Amino acid sequence: MSELVKIVDSLENKISKLLHHLEMLQQMNKTLEKELVSIRNQKDLTEKSVSEWEQKYNSLKLANSMLGSNTNKTEAKLKINTLIRELDHCIAQLSE
Repeated sequence: MSELVKIVDSLENKISKLLHHLEMLQQMNKTLEKELVSIRNQKDLTEKSVSEWEQKYNSLKLANSMLGSNTNKTEAKLKINTLIRELDHCIAQLSE
């Protein structure tokens, strides 16, 4: 009978350790999930910032080409033509 009690005690001890380990893993999982959300938010902010800087760069490039720089003249002409087409389209829609 004492053999059976030892086995039961051993099992209870192992189960207790497993439950404790499970609880620690669940806490670690929650911490990692919070960290993941934080990193994703930071990534989104960084991507937004990069996008804004790219837009500013493209605007500066266009402004530079309009001021007479030869490097981006073709790009500036294409952009102006696109803007003119869009304006023509808007005017056509307004006149209908």
